[in-house]
Amino acid sequence: MIKNLQSIKPDRPNIITSQIEGIGFYRKMDTKATVEQMIAGKYILVEEYYSNGLQVLNELKKNLLEKFNDKSFQGQRDYRTAFRKASHRLLIKVKDNKLDVKKAPNIGWLKSLYPEVSEFYISFPEVQGMNSSWQWHEKGLEIKTLNLTLHPYYGTYFPTRFDHLKLFDKWLKKYDGPKDTAIDIGIGSGILTFQLIQNGFNNIFASDSNKNAIIGVAKECERLKFEDKVTLNYGDLFENCDILADVIVFNPPWLLAKHNLEEGIDKAMYYEEELFPKFFEEAKKHLKEDGKLVLIFSNLAQEVDKESSHPIIEELQKNNRFRKDLHLRREVRASSRRTQRTDSRETEKVELWVLAHKKVK
Repeated sequence: MIKNLQSIKPDRPNIITSQIEGIGFYRKMDTKATVEQMIAGKYILVEEYYSNGLQVLNELKKNLLEKFNDKSFQGQRDYRTAFRKASHRLLIKVKDNKLDVKKAPNIGWLKSLYPEVSEFYISFPEVQGMNSSWQWHEKGLEIKTLNLTLHPYYGTYFPTRFDHLKLFDKWLKKYDGPKDTAIDIGIGSGILTFQLIQNGFNNIFASDSNKNAIIGVAKECERLKFEDKVTLNYGDLFENCDILADVIVFNPPWLLAKHNLEEGIDKAMYYEEELFPKFFEEAKKHLKEDGKLVLIFSNLAQEVDKESSHPIIEELQKNNRFRKDLHLRREVRASSRRTQRTDSRETEKVELWVLAHKKVK
């Protein structure tokens, strides 16, 4: 099932195992003065109650918003950079896999990600992220196109809107070609692979450059009894892939990165300029002569910036590798009926592109 899982260790937040010189923050202390110390470079240690950490972060936001009041894109980026830098100096102690303060949430990731460390410090924002992730993992994510509930692993992207999955489901149900082999590039939380399985594909090569995605899907495959149907590979795009596929499916990031990308979820949301040219070049080699290349995308980038190029259209216009067989579009609904759409997503449409080898005349 998994080519190289034994060597994969999950990506996890950095921790501090040495003694820390910091200022302990208690409920009745001066929050404004504490935040000024944190901005100046001092470590602040959350003591007594978990909510004390929330109190410090709220004051930090208020402080920085007064200093970074430029509402432009760059101004807001500068604010987020300053907040991230300062907030990661707010630390909380973990002892025996639990947060060492009162009224703290129980976060199972602390035990599964740090089994070898009994005592350490970790930044409070990282703890908030782990707590949110653990709640999703425990509650599960209902995927109606699968009639399944998945349990996303820490540091793995999972969707909160499902219109693009409905497009893929619609296409799969009408697909009447061979189903011997499929390739899923960027498996994420495994949804497209599981859709392929439920529609008759039993030999799927699935890859991801995010270690946590591979670990998480491996656990889900074991739970769902799909181990014999999926070969998981930690690697970039088609790395270690030695098969030709009837169907290659790719749900890439939808926005071109204008910043240095970090590992994990960041790379699930933003792509670097070389991603698509490299993908199409390699996909050409791994698609059977009569195979279908299926890409799930969005016009979000063009809605945000009218000058932004569309990488799939660009590939079809500039290169002689593929032809368009089908292009489906669907409006993106708000994640909640109560949500009032006032941002660029109001006019966003998700897209499904089906490409095939261009026949040489």
